[in-house]
Amino acid sequence: MPRIIGINIPDNKRIEISLTYIYGIGLSLSRKILLEAGIDFNKKAKDLTPEEINKIKEIIEENYKIEGDLRREIINNIKRLKNIGCKRGIRHIKGLPVRGQRTKTNSRTVRGNVRKTVGSGRKPPPQPT
Repeated sequence: MPRIIGINIPDNKRIEISLTYIYGIGLSLSRKILLEAGIDFNKKAKDLTPEEINKIKEIIEENYKIEGDLRREIINNIKRLKNIGCKRGIRHIKGLPVRGQRTKTNSRTVRGNVRKTVGSGRKPPPQPT
């Protein structure tokens, strides 16, 4: 398995797909990196030469935030929203959807799979003992 920036990428997949295993790199960014490095998209990850791997590493390190740096930046952005008390920050604090989705029926995953259903309203008759 080739290692790129501390992450093992899968051997038997095409390199454009393998690069998406790195947090912060999607398919479009993967293609952009490979175009800049001059590597064929359809080449398998195990067929890369050490020079090609180094070229990919250099391009990623110079131009893009990935893995730990990106995660840290996202966490800091959310923390800033919470501290200034804006609407998005308050929604983060309460654990509700932040981007305007409806919450009456959907958003079960965000709210913790809350299922509040009401029965018929009648209690069953008591059982004789």
